[in-house]
Amino acid sequence: MKGFWARFERNRAAVFGFSVLVIVLAVAAVGPFLYPVDPWELAGRPFSPPFGRFPLGTDTLGRDLAAGLVHGARISLMMGLVATAMAVLIGTVVGAIAGYRGGWVDDALMRCTEFFQTIPSFIFAVVLVAIFQPSIESIVAAIAMVSWPTLARLVRGEFIALRHREFVQACVALGMPERSIIFRQVLPNAAGPVIVTGSLMVATAILLESGLSFLGLGDPNLMSWGFMIGSSRTVLRQAWWMSAIPGVAILLTVLAINLVGEGLNDALNPRLPR
Repeated sequence: MKGFWARFERNRAAVFGFSVLVIVLAVAAVGPFLYPVDPWELAGRPFSPPFGRFPLGTDTLGRDLAAGLVHGARISLMMGLVATAMAVLIGTVVGAIAGYRGGWVDDALMRCTEFFQTIPSFIFAVVLVAIFQPSIESIVAAIAMVSWPTLARLVRGEFIALRHREFVQACVALGMPERSIIFRQVLPNAAGPVIVTGSLMVATAILLESGLSFLGLGDPNLMSWGFMIGSSRTVLRQAWWMSAIPGVAILLTVLAINLVGEGLNDALNPRLPR
C-alpha cells in the first residue's frame, strides 16, 4: 500500500486532481448543511449578477445559483457514481464469463456487446430517457446501458490473458467451482484496469447526465449542474454566468477525475513505460 501511494504521489497532476476531487466531494457532502438555502426558492430578483446579495447571482427565475451549485454537486456526483457502479457490474460479469468460458458463449456475448457499441452512446441515452420519461432512475439506467460495453471488452481481454496461467489451472485441478475461480481468483488479478477504467467512466457519466439535462431530459425534480446549464441556455448573451459557473464546476470535476484516473493507472501498473 505504501508503494502504491508513493507511486501515486509522484504524479503531480494526479495529486492536484485528487485535491480538487476532495474539495468537490466535501462540497457535495457538507455544502447543503453549511449553505442551507433551497435551490428552488425564488430568493431574489432574476438576473442578479455575481458578488452582490447572492455570491454567484441568480438565474432567470431568481433562484440562488450558489445554492444550486452546492446541491447540484451531490446530485451530479451521485448520478455519475451510481451509473458507473451499474455499468462496472454489468461489464465485469459479461466480460468475465465471456473471457473465461470462451467458445460459443464468448461469441454470443461479444456479438451482443458489439451491437450496443454500434449505436452512438449519447443518441442511445437520449432515446432511452425519452422512452422511459426523464427521471433519476431512467437517466442512471440509460448511462449504465451505454457505458458497460467498453468495460466488458476490457475485462474479457484480461480474462483471456489470465485463464491459462498456472494458478488458474491449479484451481481447476483442485476441483474449485467455476464461479469461485472467476470471481475469487481471476477477477482480483484483473482489478487494476477495471478500477482505472471505472474511475474514468465516472467523468463520462457526469458529462452524459449534463448533456441530457441540457437537452431538457434531466429529472425536473432534481437540481443538477446539467439542469442549471440547460435552464439558462436561452440567456447566454444576457447572463453568461448562469451557464458558465456550473460549466466550470463540471469542467474541474471531470478534469480532476481524469487526472486521478491517470494517477491510478501509473500506481497500479508500475511496469508501464513512462
